[in-house]
Amino acid sequence: MNEVVSILSMAEESHDTKTFEFQWEEKAKPGQFVMIWVPGMNEVPMSLSKVSRVKGITVKCIGEDTAKIHALGVGSKVHVRGPFGRGFDLNVSQRALIVGGGVGMAAMLPVIKETGADVIVAARSASEIILDDAASKYSENVWIATDDGSRGFHGNAVQLMKQRMSEKDYDMVMACGPEVMLHYVYQHCCEAGIDCQLSLERYMKCGAGVCGSCAIDGQRVCKDGPVFTKEEIASLSDFGLIKRDSCGCKVNMR
Repeated sequence: MNEVVSILSMAEESHDTKTFEFQWEEKAKPGQFVMIWVPGMNEVPMSLSKVSRVKGITVKCIGEDTAKIHALGVGSKVHVRGPFGRGFDLNVSQRALIVGGGVGMAAMLPVIKETGADVIVAARSASEIILDDAASKYSENVWIATDDGSRGFHGNAVQLMKQRMSEKDYDMVMACGPEVMLHYVYQHCCEAGIDCQLSLERYMKCGAGVCGSCAIDGQRVCKDGPVFTKEEIASLSDFGLIKRDSCGCKVNMR
């Protein structure tokens, strides 16, 4: 559904990331996303960081289009299309560990709210950690990891994940973040014999599975994902290695 909504509130999560909330009656599930557009920018996909009647998007300013969103204020009008994609299955786990890397935490916040599961929030440095306070409202255990050690665990998300998994019995990892991070999350889950659901991010133009710009090994991330199961990830040979640019050409990720 395509609808024009008004921004109800705006909150700064970090020096380059803001959360915008708006009332939208469409039902959405944790892990789904929407396409956002305002005049003067290209339509862009955004994970929903809130999926109740009042919904939210958490936006990192990384270019001209996201800068346009960051310039919005309370009362600004935004075109919202969706929701799209397949979200997380929250009925398959009793003891989940949630991992959010960078702005990937946005997609995980609704999962944390519904499950109350343990959480790892990771980023390169303390200044890039987001939504940890919000996560702490729903989870008793929220652990921070920074690559440079400026806050919490000195190391990356996967290193802290391995430590926590050695200390506590989990049956599922649910994660969203940079694909390289997800690649190593998946590898360790395979080694440990633990199930996982991973939310992938690819270049998306339509959001409805028509244009094929987000294709990975025959799967359309916007339609068949963005959340994929461990078994589905196993069949994706490009996962963690190759992505597509805005023209659809394959680009090495490493």
